[in-house]
Amino acid sequence: MNDHLVQFYEDDVFLIKGLSDYIGDALERGDKGIAIATSSHLDMLHESLGARGLVDAQGRSRDGSYLALHADHMLPMFMENGLPDERRFRTAIGNVIRQASERHQGRVCVFGEMVAILCATSHCSLNAVGKHDAAIRVERFFNKLQRQFDFDLLCAYPLNAFPAAADAPMFDEVCTLHTHVLPAESYDPAASVQTLQRTIAALQQQAYSLSTEVRDRRLIEQALREVNIDRLTGLPNRNVFQDRLEMDIKKAHRSGLPLALLFIDLDHFKEINDTLGHQVGDMLLKQVGQRLQTYVRESDTVARLGGDEFTITLSELHNIDTVTKVAQKIRNDLAKPFLLGNELAYISASIGITMYPRDALTAGDLLRNADQAMYQSKDNGRNRFTYFTASMQEAAQARMAISNELRRAIDDDQLAVHFQPIIDMASGQIRKAEALVRWLHPARGPVSPVDFIPIAEHTGQIVTIGNWVFRKALAHARRWRRVDRQLTVNVNVSPAQFYHTNGENCRHWLADHSFDTGGGTGPPEVGIEITEGLLLASNSAVMKQLLAFQQAGIKISLDDFGTGYSSLSYLRKFNLDYLKIDKSFVYNLEHDAANVALCEAIIVMAHKLGLEVIAEGVETEQQYDILRRAGCDYGQGFLFGEPLPPDAFEALLHGPPLLTA
Repeated sequence: MNDHLVQFYEDDVFLIKGLSDYIGDALERGDKGIAIATSSHLDMLHESLGARGLVDAQGRSRDGSYLALHADHMLPMFMENGLPDERRFRTAIGNVIRQASERHQGRVCVFGEMVAILCATSHCSLNAVGKHDAAIRVERFFNKLQRQFDFDLLCAYPLNAFPAAADAPMFDEVCTLHTHVLPAESYDPAASVQTLQRTIAALQQQAYSLSTEVRDRRLIEQALREVNIDRLTGLPNRNVFQDRLEMDIKKAHRSGLPLALLFIDLDHFKEINDTLGHQVGDMLLKQVGQRLQTYVRESDTVARLGGDEFTITLSELHNIDTVTKVAQKIRNDLAKPFLLGNELAYISASIGITMYPRDALTAGDLLRNADQAMYQSKDNGRNRFTYFTASMQEAAQARMAISNELRRAIDDDQLAVHFQPIIDMASGQIRKAEALVRWLHPARGPVSPVDFIPIAEHTGQIVTIGNWVFRKALAHARRWRRVDRQLTVNVNVSPAQFYHTNGENCRHWLADHSFDTGGGTGPPEVGIEITEGLLLASNSAVMKQLLAFQQAGIKISLDDFGTGYSSLSYLRKFNLDYLKIDKSFVYNLEHDAANVALCEAIIVMAHKLGLEVIAEGVETEQQYDILRRAGCDYGQGFLFGEPLPPDAFEALLHGPPLLTA
């Protein structure tokens, strides 16, 4: 029976000594020696064999009884598709052994450095089976060759090829494929006490190294926990959420039970963070995380993705009605007050829900769907939950297309500014205009501002558009001042323009353009229109910029009054100049006594606070008469004129009053 030996080693010196004895003894007996190893190990072997006079400086024997094969060169010869191939192995190595066995009278002793065979070259990558499994394949190929040809084999592995406890089964299998397992260290029963003491000291050192490794591993595990856990809330972070969602998808696939993903975004969190401070905002996020954990089972996952965004994964659902119940409970509970130190804070939540496998099959698609459904909850008024539908994906793709085309529209001059007249209700004269951006798409035709302004705000393109509208409006207003020295053109300023750059772009408006702050030529040529949401945020940078506008004499109008929070406190807090009654109150005014009462109340209240009133959406003479009699100062709507290109608006300025009392 042929020997198939395996040698485990820790250092190269021990390996080369054993290899030199194995090959050298064979050559001295007159046998054939074949060594398959790395170039560096072959060089060390040849130096050792040369010292015994068995090979020359080039590693060649005089009688041809020794053959060196470089593992770097052999590996590509028997690999196919990243795996050792038996047919190619027989051609590359088997034929060498066969010829040696047939031509040589004595024994053939082969050495194979297994890890070198499989790992020595960088241009031969292994398939997913891994280096261990590939080595097992080669060992089995050798065993088959030994049943056909007469040769002994010594294979060598470094112990660091099996570094973990999980490698023990593979280590055992390697051992079972060999007839003898040689010890990793030489042992001499007659060794001196000093030698044994040194061996014991070495074992103690190894034990100390192992304890150090265990301590280091614990530190690594602790660091991994910190990396995977959100430090503020103690919840799993985005990385863990992603991993667990993928695991839950696999479980759902095996069990056939659906799972639900809830994407939760807090409404008005930014306002609390800005007004009460980041520490209070952090307290709120912690309490939200605690409340969310009470709604789910231990098998479910609550995670914080970042900011005020949370997710809940409900896995293996036996009853999908559970999803609606959980979402409803979250919505109701998060609407209850939060005690944050000495402050009571109120928020709500917009929730998006998607289902596996109904809506999507991958973690990325599920997260995208839940995010889109959450934004639909925002658009529908917040403080609600919405299930994902395919139409949301279509709408998201349409928004993306509009966003991409809007970038080209800015560069290709597809945008234009139109001006809608605002008249003095007493005289019928045009006293103001609102600058409104219009988009004429070369293929789509006119694109409604309702469709592209929200997208521009979300992407930040509104900053570029807003600056461009401001420059155009100012240029036209200065031209029209030659006709009417009191005329003012109002420009809409989106909250996104302030938040995106903390008002930096708006500061440039004052720095880059000289405004007449009074004098003999009337007020500044432009005014600005803002929404209630901007005031509600009370961001210090925003408030500072509004104050700068006021100090420059620029008039500020509060747009769409009555549709938002309509907090009367900020009407006293901020020095506004105009209130604009939203068109929803003016619509059907002549047939709705309640709306008449509301408009009259707004007008009286505004006048008491020193504000003038502009009514939007005036479309009939009856509405005009009701508002004029109620004391409304200005009117805007199709009754007086639709938004017009600059030339058409200028023609109106030269004409007679639009209406006479």
